Amino acid sequence: MGCDRNCGLIAGAVIGAVLAVLGGILMPVGDMLIEKTIKKEVVLEEGTIAFQNWVKTGTEVYRQFWIFDVQNPEEVRVNSSKIKVKQRGPYTYRVRYLAKENITQDPETHTVSFSQPNGAIFEPSLSVGTENDTFTILNLAVAAAAHLYPTTLMQGLLNSFIKKSKSSMFQRRTVKELLWGYTDPFLKLVPYPVVTTVGVFYPYNNTADGVYKVFTGKDNISKVAIIDTYKGKKNLSYWPSYCDMVNGTDAASFPPFVEKTLVLQFFSSDICRSIYAVFGAEINLKGIPVYRFIVPSMAFASPLQNPDNHCFCTENVISKNCTLYGVLDISKCKEGKPVYISLPHFLHGSPELAISVEGLNSNEEEHNTYLDVEPITGFTLRFAKRLQVNMLVKPSKKIEALKGLKHNYIVPILWLNETGTIGDEKAEMFRNQVTGKINLLGLVEMILLGVGVVMFVAFMISYCACRSKRE
Repeated sequence: MGCDRNCGLIAGAVIGAVLAVLGGILMPVGDMLIEKTIKKEVVLEEGTIAFQNWVKTGTEVYRQFWIFDVQNPEEVRVNSSKIKVKQRGPYTYRVRYLAKENITQDPETHTVSFSQPNGAIFEPSLSVGTENDTFTILNLAVAAAAHLYPTTLMQGLLNSFIKKSKSSMFQRRTVKELLWGYTDPFLKLVPYPVVTTVGVFYPYNNTADGVYKVFTGKDNISKVAIIDTYKGKKNLSYWPSYCDMVNGTDAASFPPFVEKTLVLQFFSSDICRSIYAVFGAEINLKGIPVYRFIVPSMAFASPLQNPDNHCFCTENVISKNCTLYGVLDISKCKEGKPVYISLPHFLHGSPELAISVEGLNSNEEEHNTYLDVEPITGFTLRFAKRLQVNMLVKPSKKIEALKGLKHNYIVPILWLNETGTIGDEKAEMFRNQVTGKINLLGLVEMILLGVGVVMFVAFMISYCACRSKRE
């Protein structure tokens, strides 16, 4: 009887030990299976989850616009007063709803090339008004004229066309005109060939961004979705060294197994440059753990603070000998137009930027850019890209519309917030196919290990107690 009991206790301990060992074995094996599955599914080729979501995003992406309505145009024009602006918006458009086109796989280089067609659909239910709402804004053509044609002779000639068209430093335009283009009356009178349509994002609809070529990750998963080449309409060739490199991905995804210590590089054609994000926080998004990466203030720092930005300082007057921070001069990829990009309301910008403008109020939460990245797959499940478009205006003795100005202005035109969040249906699919299976496997591993250890310890204690009592 005592032997049977001892044998049963020993057998129980053995079973517990086996379960514990099995749980311990399953942990590295399970991790290997997870890694193998992830590496297979994030490759950009037919049949993978990544390719399916890459060709046409299942996430609804919106661009919200806030327009800076100038309240005192005559005071500025005549007396060179501080510009008083009032933010109006949002005016919302749905974007990125079209599938990628001209997709061509190259199995030898493990790359895939494509173009991304552009389109914008106005969303009245998500807007404060209609596309026909009007604002007082900077006259884009007049402001650019003094910059593009600095000689006295040319400015005198252009002044006659500006006066004849009754154009001024400021103008009234609708949302639709400002964003997507209008025929400028001043440029229409210019007798030699010029583009007469002006708009902050003109041309956009029925155009395409690209051609991009990205790595599929088939041969090296750490390169998946990273841009190999970009043949866009923007001219990047004038930027030396770091600045002419199209670094990183398009921000829709990154190589899998993202760690908090990584710096995520991504390219944005809107600002004609690559930029980066660093880890900020852990977030739970619809039951999916994600890492939030944010664009730091150093990305918009002066060349003195961040040498990587040296090529965005193209002159010494406006930049105050390259000490001005918070704005990037991208005129060279905007056909020479004096366009400056910043974060909304000059967030993280030099105090001097706000001296000439009244009505701005920046805050980190509302105006910063972030990416919520699922760390195992590297997929971006939510993002907010926030940028402000500004234009430089210089005084001109020959252009009467600018004659009253006593100093340079960097005038805010609008700021945008492009956002996208994984939908409920996609989130459920993601939980079922990715995080759910990983969590289940991890749970099984821990249960086997835990039960095995408990059984082994319990039966060994019982065996020792029983043997001690018998003796």
